[in-house]
Amino acid sequence: MELTKLITEQRNPYTEDIDILDTVSMLKKMNDEDKKVAFAVEKEIPRIATAVDLITNRLKNGGRLIYIGAGTSGRLGILDASECPPTFGVDPELVQGVIAGGDSAIKKAVEGAEDDEYMGRKDLQDRRLSDRDVVAGLTASGRTPYVIGGLKYAREVGALTIGICCNPESPLRDFTDILIAPVVGPEVILGSTRLKAGTAQKMVLNMISTGVMIRLGKVYSNLMVDLQATNKKLQQRARRIVKLATGVDDERIDAVLSKTEYNVKLSIFMILSGMDGEKAKKILTFHGGNIRKALESIEGVKGVESCG
Repeated sequence: MELTKLITEQRNPYTEDIDILDTVSMLKKMNDEDKKVAFAVEKEIPRIATAVDLITNRLKNGGRLIYIGAGTSGRLGILDASECPPTFGVDPELVQGVIAGGDSAIKKAVEGAEDDEYMGRKDLQDRRLSDRDVVAGLTASGRTPYVIGGLKYAREVGALTIGICCNPESPLRDFTDILIAPVVGPEVILGSTRLKAGTAQKMVLNMISTGVMIRLGKVYSNLMVDLQATNKKLQQRARRIVKLATGVDDERIDAVLSKTEYNVKLSIFMILSGMDGEKAKKILTFHGGNIRKALESIEGVKGVESCG
């Protein structure tokens, strides 16, 4: 596909005078364009939802979610993947980000890396990709050779393939099981896809990873109950989450958190169930770490016992 035919490479008539505007007017035009992004992403919710459900099933069966991209798109994938362990307490291997040119490309562009289709394949081979995994290709244009090379290989091994781009008619659709393509229109600055296209991709990644983690029981109500309390700020957050989930006094919260070594989820379940650590841990583990399901199982047992 020719570059000039891509939506993301068109000239934006609304911002042709942006270089001669006063600063407030310049930023207002940028903001006006940014407002379009959320609406574009909204139209893709049915496909994002399908992706969330399918990814969840793969992860429950031992699979991994691997983002692969180049440039801004690759960095966004790495950012989203790197936030999953501290936010949701998952193993760093569960959600991974792969970028054309390797780790050095996170900070500095690597010449020609995005044009190397073979390396897209090799980088996934090095991660021992299997048919249990999910590969999400990130490319604003939808035609990046590195990403397409990775997706081609992913399909060969039977992995689920997802494409995230901003050009729905791009080549990416031929190599993905699910194509998520919010159409954000021409950029404020021609071709600068770190702007609206980058924002759209970030929003989609937020929805995918958060949605999957909710489905995996990493969230109770709207509380992130698997966070890792690795510093004082996060320890304070852990106390507040337990407080919001249980309503008990601070002394009780500190005592239970101390006993569980700041395992927020286990602490909440212990308080709500009235169980001790080992028994609570076994029941919670049996229900895949899902607090609601674990509590429902206890209520079910209590109901049977009261009927007897």
